[in-house]
Amino acid sequence: MSLYSSSVSDVGIESSRPALAWGPVIGGAVAAAAVTIILLLLGSGFGLTMVSPWSGDSASFTTIGITAAIWFVVVQWLSSALGGYLTGRLRTKWANVHTDEVFFRDTAHGFLSWALATVVVVGMASSAFTSLAGAGVQAVSSTAATAAVAGTAAAANGDAAPDAATSYFTDMLLRPQDAAARAQADNASATAEISRILTRGALNEGVPDDDRAYIASIVASRAGISPEDARARVDEVLKQIDDAKNAALKAADEARKSAATAAMLGALSLLIGAFIASAAAALGGRQRDDDELASSR
Repeated sequence: MSLYSSSVSDVGIESSRPALAWGPVIGGAVAAAAVTIILLLLGSGFGLTMVSPWSGDSASFTTIGITAAIWFVVVQWLSSALGGYLTGRLRTKWANVHTDEVFFRDTAHGFLSWALATVVVVGMASSAFTSLAGAGVQAVSSTAATAAVAGTAAAANGDAAPDAATSYFTDMLLRPQDAAARAQADNASATAEISRILTRGALNEGVPDDDRAYIASIVASRAGISPEDARARVDEVLKQIDDAKNAALKAADEARKSAATAAMLGALSLLIGAFIASAAAALGGRQRDDDELASSR
């Protein structure tokens, strides 16, 4: 005996009951969102136990990242399954509806429940991020306002610093022939000029040979060493700067790759969560109809 009628409804006759029941959808979404929050907090608690300020007592960054990714997938799938199943079990029975149509409606209800729960959780996370970002923007604005006031006061006293974009070229124009004498006479200016040269070299492809020789002459004068030793010291420092720059670029590239992997994994996890919610809703709806059929006999 078939539970549902397989006949097609007559033309012009339309059921007064809508195919979409928002009550079960909202109930399943709320349950899924609540379970997601609980599991995320639980995972955060376990994650904090893996981190320690003491050297050697904390898990590696790779281990923490992999564990967090796996836990996020588990949270997504568990909450989707629970929300979808509740959506299917809480709906009312559709009478005189084909079995295939009932299956489609149940899966659609499970999908909508998953979508609503995802929007709610993402909205809450976005609100928290927006609050943190707002606090950061306010702090930056306060700092900028303070800097502007300080800059205005300095300009009023005639002590405004030269533009950073042109200070390097200004130094080249005013660079003396005897760098050693200049370093002995005005050590502060020489130190500031070297800092500007090193900064420009770090931002570009390196420090030119003329600047290397100029820095080496100042170092030889101030440190009391031979020009050869000064040049070797300059080359060693510039090598350390290049190594630090390359390390920063490598870290940025690894962060980019990690972010891309996390984004793709998150998208895949969400898609699988949508499927699980739809399947769980179909399972819950079928069990409810089977229980009603058994109780009516």
